[in-house]
Amino acid sequence: MTQPTPKSIWQGFHWSFFINVQGLIISLQRFEAQLELGDLDQAQIELSTATELLLASGASMELAGSFSREAYQLVRKSMTPPLVRAKNFSGLMSWEHATLMQIWKRLRPIFATLPNDLRPQHQQFVQAYFSLVDAHRSVCEKFGGASDGSLRFGQNSAIVTLDKFSVSRWGLIDPTHKTISKCPFNSSSH
Repeated sequence: MTQPTPKSIWQGFHWSFFINVQGLIISLQRFEAQLELGDLDQAQIELSTATELLLASGASMELAGSFSREAYQLVRKSMTPPLVRAKNFSGLMSWEHATLMQIWKRLRPIFATLPNDLRPQHQQFVQAYFSLVDAHRSVCEKFGGASDGSLRFGQNSAIVTLDKFSVSRWGLIDPTHKTISKCPFNSSSH
């Protein structure tokens, strides 16, 4: 059996990540529909499924970085021109990311006023989000993101950029910040 290359590990687990995000999109749309129907039991099932998909996304992200920092330099090169068209290649460019952000923005007022029956599951959902953020941050940090810029944002520290994104996304899924009182990754922001 041949050992997978760092590039195939990176690509394979990112594909897995995006499949999980696609499932997350479906679950959140179903969650929203069940709330509109007033079916809190089904809404809880969908939010629970969304939570599991966030955790799976985090695991995929963590596994995507299961090789050395030195090997990452070749992987990083594969995400720059002329091997890709964009000079600022990023997962932010995916339709999955755009769709998920649209759903989270639409759900923001719903998350702010959830029925009490859904609050425990919502807390788990928010914690799963931060588990995903932690996995993404860990991989980024492992590959030099504390000092190096990301492909998309050049000279800005990739970790600082991720922390800013995590805080803004947190505001969408936990707008009252009652679920988690402090962002666990960016103490300067809250």
